[in-house]
Parts: sequence; C-alpha cells; structure tokens
Amino acid sequence: MHEQILQSLKQRKYAPIYFLMGEEPYYIDLISDYIQYEILDESQREFDLSVLYGKDVDITTVINTAKRFPMMSPYQVLIVKEAQHIKDLDKLQFYIQHYASTTILVICYKYGTVDGRKKWVNELKKTGVLFESKKLRDYEMGAWIAKYAKSKDLQIEEKAMVMLTDFLGTDLSKVANELDKLAITKPAGSNRITPEIIEKNIGISKDFNVFELQDALIKKDVLKANRIINYFADNKKANPIQMVLAQLFGFFSNLMIFHYLPQKTAEAAASEFKIHPFITRNYLTAAKSFNARKTMNIITSIRETDARSKGIDNVSADEGDLLKELVFKILH
Repeated sequence: MHEQILQSLKQRKYAPIYFLMGEEPYYIDLISDYIQYEILDESQREFDLSVLYGKDVDITTVINTAKRFPMMSPYQVLIVKEAQHIKDLDKLQFYIQHYASTTILVICYKYGTVDGRKKWVNELKKTGVLFESKKLRDYEMGAWIAKYAKSKDLQIEEKAMVMLTDFLGTDLSKVANELDKLAITKPAGSNRITPEIIEKNIGISKDFNVFELQDALIKKDVLKANRIINYFADNKKANPIQMVLAQLFGFFSNLMIFHYLPQKTAEAAASEFKIHPFITRNYLTAAKSFNARKTMNIITSIRETDARSKGIDNVSADEGDLLKELVFKILH
C-alpha cells in the first residue's frame, strides 16, 4: 500500500490527512519524508511547513496548527512526529469531519496501532489515508533486499543477502542504508554485490559470521567452528552472544520441526519455514548430522547458555567461554 500512497503523492493527488502507524518505522519515515521535502519547494517550506513532536504538544495544539492558512503556497504541510505520545487522539474526530482543505496533516504514530473500531478511525478511513506499516518476517527479507537492491541497480548474491540478514535482521532502515552506501561505493563497471564487497564495505566478515558457524556445525567441521568462535570472542561488539544464540536457536528449533515433516525435502522445508531456498539445503544436511534426540539436547544447551550469559548459574565464564562450551556440546 505504501507504493500506492507514494504514487498518488507523485501525481500530486493529496489527501487532507495521513495517519501512518505500525511497528515498522521505515515506511512511515519514507512517506512522511516525501511529504515533508517534496510537496513544497525550499522557499515555501520556510513559511508553510510545520513539524511538531508528540512529546512536546497536545492534540489541541495539533488541531489549531492544522487550521492555519498557508502563506506562500497552495498547501500548508503539518507533520506530527512521535504521535504515539499524544493523549486524547479521539479529539481528532471533529477535525476529520471539518478538516482544512489547504492543510496536509501527517500523523506519524510509530511502534503501535490505534483501535480500528473507534469512530474517529472509521471517519478517517473515509476522509484521509490510514496506513499500517507492518514488520517484515525473517523469511520475507530476502525478497525485500533483492527488490531494494534492484531499485538501486544492484544485483546481490545469495550468500551476501544472507550475511546482511544475519547481521542486520529485519531492520529495514539499516539494511536500506547499507545498500545505499554500496550503490555509491560499488566498483566501477560492476553492479554485483558479493560477500567480499559486504565484508569490505560493511564490516561483516564473509568467513566469520553466524551463517558460517551454522555451516561448520552442520558439517561437523570442528576446526572451522572453533576458528569462528575464537573470532567472535575477540570481536564481541560485532558478534554479541545474544545475536549468535538467537540465530542458532531459530535454526535448531526449525530442524526439530523438520525431523517430523512428512516429506523431508528442501521444498517441504521452504514451504514450512517460509525461507529462501538457498538456506533449505542446510536442513537436509543437518538432519543427517543431528537426529531428533540430539537436536532437542542442542536446543536445551542453547537455552542454558542464554541463561548463563545473563548471569544465571554463572560466576566467571565470559561470552567467549560460553560459546566455546556450547559448540563443544553441539559437536560431541
């Protein structure tokens, strides 16, 4: 839906009110930034652009500001950021019913949603734009990265894509920011993003990351697994134990499910876990290395390590020691 909203804005088809809400701030910022910087030119913005912050204003101030007339342009643009901190949003109902036709009001309500059953919300749906920006799930990130990279005239290799997802998770703003940097710094005459380019420009090691650790554990490559763990121990900020444990827990939890799938194939895994086909091959190999009982024991060990990393039943072991101990338990 965000694409439809942006398309309408580019066609200069404006709604009087945009209420942008949801757990994913990226699309909220994308739409509000376009309205803030593209509808008015620089000279008009000096007179007819207002930006308010929910922590500093009440709903009455917002409504009174929205009722002003523009001075130097056909529209006044009013952006309300951090609107989740404003109380009594129900009072918007009167303004929604009697909005100023020369004002474009944008309300940015991040990390939550409003109750769609409320009368003012239903009125808003008829008059303006109500947009919910939802968090992407892990399995949706590959397609999103590929699409965003393509929009920047980049082609990203599968392993490079996995490295980005492992390191940055589902934070779209961070991923987009890194891809924007790569679009600027890419080698002349090439638009292909490789693991080597990710390592050089973003600082994610192509050889020492959670994906490679997973691969080493699956293949029971003791030497490689220990090299990666030692690297993690020496680079704790880049590889925090909580991130490593979360990735391993997710993988082995899925492996446990895989053991009980009627069809133990890459296609079945891709369908069940909604993951990129590039990754599903790992479950076929891992199922041969770890039977169901061993997989359950590994999940238990990861949980115990997580608790100990938070100080439970742990007096002296640091993060590096805890990961080394966990890897030993997984491989033996």
